[in-house]
Amino acid sequence: MTAIADSAPALRPYRIPADGLHEGERVLRRTPDDWQDRPYDLFEVHPLGRTLGAEIHGLDLSRPLGPALHAELNRALLEWKVLFFREQHLTTAAQRAFAAHWGELETNPLLATGGAAEVVRFDKSAGAVPTFENVWHADVTFRARPAMGAVLQLREVPPSGGDTLWADMAAAYDNLPDRIKERIEGARAVHDYLPGFARFSPPAQLAPFQGAFPPVEHPVVRRHPETGRRMLFVNASFTTRITGFTEEESDRMLRLLFQQAHVPEFQVRFGWRPGDIAFWDNRATQHYAVADYAPHRRVAERVAIAGDRPY
Repeated sequence: MTAIADSAPALRPYRIPADGLHEGERVLRRTPDDWQDRPYDLFEVHPLGRTLGAEIHGLDLSRPLGPALHAELNRALLEWKVLFFREQHLTTAAQRAFAAHWGELETNPLLATGGAAEVVRFDKSAGAVPTFENVWHADVTFRARPAMGAVLQLREVPPSGGDTLWADMAAAYDNLPDRIKERIEGARAVHDYLPGFARFSPPAQLAPFQGAFPPVEHPVVRRHPETGRRMLFVNASFTTRITGFTEEESDRMLRLLFQQAHVPEFQVRFGWRPGDIAFWDNRATQHYAVADYAPHRRVAERVAIAGDRPY
């Protein structure tokens, strides 16, 4: 008797298009492998996402922050990347004072201001200019020293919709194929304010700022200055090209890298109530404001904290 060898059934030829997002297991590390987790003593942390996003309970942000509380909040920010504080109803002065514990406050002449020069006001109702909704981005990466973080408060909330999402760009980097990591190692990319703002601002409004905000280069993969994590640092609003790549190769690579923010496992979504605060690490995240609430009004005020030069 002749033995019949086992063989797998034949399948018709197939392929998956290259350079996309595909199903499969995700690597989901919230902190670096050598990070020492410790309990929080001065407030409660309620996680909302696997790698980022946590509500902080038990604090009144209108009260002064002592050194111990500041240090513990900073550790929570590094570990969770975006912190949420419910129904704080901070005055403009209190919001500025809270943010100033993390550094010098930025001004942004390209956006409308609120009760102080350092407060950007987003007042959206039917027919309003859309500004930075409907796009994944990190704030002001067109600056040589992009914002370290931002403190956003919702003053008025629509009856439904108007959520904000954040994406963990360390997780986005971790899950890139090795061949892509090798290709972008050491690469630098150009960031420019014009592509992002030209979506909703006329040339006459933008032209006067070209001297103040020339194009800048940042690493495609930056190191977090406090945790050491590698993070993708390109975004669809401000990154225009990868230096040293052909235009075709740059466009193709950037499309792939921009897509990484779209993976649900890397995201947290927050539904707002009036007076809520979000404090995020702009070095480590991108965010997306969902414009699904027309014709209702949504009013938010943001204070940004100046950052370091990416490396």
